[in-house]
Amino acid sequence: MNDNTQPIKLACPTCQKKIFWSDEFPHRPFCSERCKLIDLGEWANENHRIAGEDASAQNDELEDR
Repeated sequence: MNDNTQPIKLACPTCQKKIFWSDEFPHRPFCSERCKLIDLGEWANENHRIAGEDASAQNDELEDR
């Protein structure tokens, strides 16, 4: 990165705190290890999901063949 380029400013996905995409924030896009772990817990509890067909339904279809 040259001296004329400003780091990207973004909001932490968990708490919305404003941070810069720089080495000052090693947990980016999260502001802290705590926010990173909160987000991981949300995925583990299936509170966050990627849209699409359920993988178990796809496996059932393959077994029926």
